[in-house]
Amino acid sequence: MFRTCFTTVLFTSLLFGERAWPSDRPVWEREGRDWPNREASRFVSAAGLSWHVQQAGKGPVLLLLHGTGAATHSWRDLAPLLAKHFTVVAPDLPGHGFTSAATDEQLSLPGMAAAVHALLQELDLKPALAMGHSAGAAVCIRMSLDGYIAPEGLVSLNGAILPLHGLPGRIFSPVAKLVVATSLPSRFFAWRASDEDVVKDLIRDTGSSLDPDGVEFYARLARRTSHVAAALGMMANWDLEPLREGLPGLRPPLLQIVGENDKTISPDDARRVRKLVPDAPVETLPGLGHLAHEEQPGQVAQIVIRYARSIGVLPGT
Repeated sequence: MFRTCFTTVLFTSLLFGERAWPSDRPVWEREGRDWPNREASRFVSAAGLSWHVQQAGKGPVLLLLHGTGAATHSWRDLAPLLAKHFTVVAPDLPGHGFTSAATDEQLSLPGMAAAVHALLQELDLKPALAMGHSAGAAVCIRMSLDGYIAPEGLVSLNGAILPLHGLPGRIFSPVAKLVVATSLPSRFFAWRASDEDVVKDLIRDTGSSLDPDGVEFYARLARRTSHVAAALGMMANWDLEPLREGLPGLRPPLLQIVGENDKTISPDDARRVRKLVPDAPVETLPGLGHLAHEEQPGQVAQIVIRYARSIGVLPGT
């Protein structure tokens, strides 16, 4: 199957040439013209990157980190709910969305943790609570293990925390490295994303169902080759084995929120994590998929607020 995909990418590149591909980076005045929560956006320089960051609300600082291939639009409905209780800070991760292109090191898990740390230092913010979706959860945990943040608690939302099992785990990284060795795959995917049905199918494959606006924001970014390249670069440079080995030493309590219908990260992973981190309860969301926080932001917000109260980040009611 991989050989067929690679042949298709190569053939398409030769057939259409450079002129067939959209311009490289998302542009704030174009793709960001009606960006969700645009009034909370600003651009900050840190770790050699120009970061797109959204900040809103008052209270204890809550860091929100999106997953691979997403951006701050992923929090479009959840962030305003949480901003009623927290100072919410949500960046586009390196190379994603409107944050500038990253090095291979910054796309690795330790490198991304260090880069986000540099951003927080520039913002002079210390999270009381850190929450990550999918790969964003791994970044939050890596930051805690490395001493970059010392939150009162962590929240993993459909977290991509553990290495893949068996043969897929052994072949995934080498294949990903091969794929990103050329720009053709990211260009091909960006070209394919011009068909919104392709993006709809990808979202449906996560087990989630989004409204048309949600699909459009993903499609808008997926049409830009640099955004796609950052997502592929994360996959190629990601190594979760050291994270798994460090989990028993995790100090802050960890809440795991899991969509029962997640087709991207197996819900069973949360139970595997709990064997390594006994103080990591699992909240299951029936009927929701990998993008549960976009499907039911109110439900997720209630869980996060309740958890923050239980660990003393927010006052009890």
